[in-house]
Amino acid sequence: QVRLVESGGGLVQAGGSLRLSCVASGRTFAVNDMGWFRQAPGKEREFVASISWNGASTSYADSVKGRFTISRDNAKNTVYLQMNSLKAQDTAVYYCAGRGGGIATMSRLYEYWGLGTQVTVSS
Repeated sequence: QVRLVESGGGLVQAGGSLRLSCVASGRTFAVNDMGWFRQAPGKEREFVASISWNGASTSYADSVKGRFTISRDNAKNTVYLQMNSLKAQDTAVYYCAGRGGGIATMSRLYEYWGLGTQVTVSS
């Protein structure tokens, strides 16, 4: 069993920044690729960013490229999402996810999920 717990969400003005964290516990050796997804009200869950087990490879949705940065600290079993230049359309519940395989962008490929943290950007 792998447990993922997100934190760092909140209310921020447009143009501001937030850093999300996701701490993994349990059978963390089973997790390689980590990703962030988000879901806005009335919309499907969408890919935001992912990172390989050693941090050497990353992938981003076009909508966040140049504004968001994913990183990880394996010694702390933690993955981060630094979000800059936030826009109202970034408002969503952000979910941390993990999988045993390589880097992926499709939610159905991820085996482990956190409960999410709310990010609200006011315009």
